[in-house]
Amino acid sequence: MSAATASKQECIKNCQECQTTCADQLTSHCLVEGGEHVQQEHVQRMLDCIAACKACIDFMSRNSEYHALYCKACAEVCKACADSCEQVGDMDQCVACCRKCVQSCSAMAA
Repeated sequence: MSAATASKQECIKNCQECQTTCADQLTSHCLVEGGEHVQQEHVQRMLDCIAACKACIDFMSRNSEYHALYCKACAEVCKACADSCEQVGDMDQCVACCRKCVQSCSAMAA
């Protein structure tokens, strides 16, 4: 397996983990906690992150020539989500997976 293929597979894995973790945390943690966890801006960041990861996975899986554009956007959205989760607090899982996704998507976008 080439280094580029390995990097892409790692990025897909990180995006899948981020998508799943954020969806799970939104429904099983944020909706239960209430307060800042369900503020519109925070929920929107999480939904955007979930959608961006899904799109990024799709473009990379199809070997689309546009995958780098989606990876760049995904990195930006995941960074915003990580920042929001960090600010809200008690969302370490989301922060960690989003930051990991930012790193791998940024590398794929380069």
